[in-house]
Amino acid sequence: MHLFWQHGYEATSLAMLREAMGLTPPQIYNAFTDKETLFRKALARYHETEIGFALDALSAPVPTHDAIRRLLLGAAEAYSRPGKPGGCLFVSGALAASPQAQAIADELKGYREASEAAIAQRLAKGQAVGDLPEGFSVESFAKYIAGVMNGMSIQARDGASAEELRIMARTALAALPPEGQKRGA
Repeated sequence: MHLFWQHGYEATSLAMLREAMGLTPPQIYNAFTDKETLFRKALARYHETEIGFALDALSAPVPTHDAIRRLLLGAAEAYSRPGKPGGCLFVSGALAASPQAQAIADELKGYREASEAAIAQRLAKGQAVGDLPEGFSVESFAKYIAGVMNGMSIQARDGASAEELRIMARTALAALPPEGQKRGA
């Protein structure tokens, strides 16, 4: 997972994988069939182990502003964690995808779209309880937040510090409209 995260799908060679896992080529093929299958297993592991901050933020029983703040500041920390590759595997894994890796690029796009949909769902929930004003486009703002997070991932890959990413997060939070009128108030 770390090799794919650090180098991307195509730049991670079977020789690199073999060395990191201590397996021979036949053992890799017996265990995983091919590199694409191994990458998909790495994506599943990444989803299980590295995005807890996002799942926790979006499901926290807090006002919407706090949930989005937790999401963005959590990304700043997760994307710049010492001892881990910078950024997000769902973003960096697809950065240099050739036409031969279109299936992988599509799968990564699916993960990013699911993240955007989860953000939109949380914003819609907040709008329903009056945390956000009526008429606010949750889909557009979810796309914006996802885009900010993708940019934070790329910045982290380029060596941005956690503090630099926190500044990006706070700047994005400033675009969130003030809390709407609470229903029934």
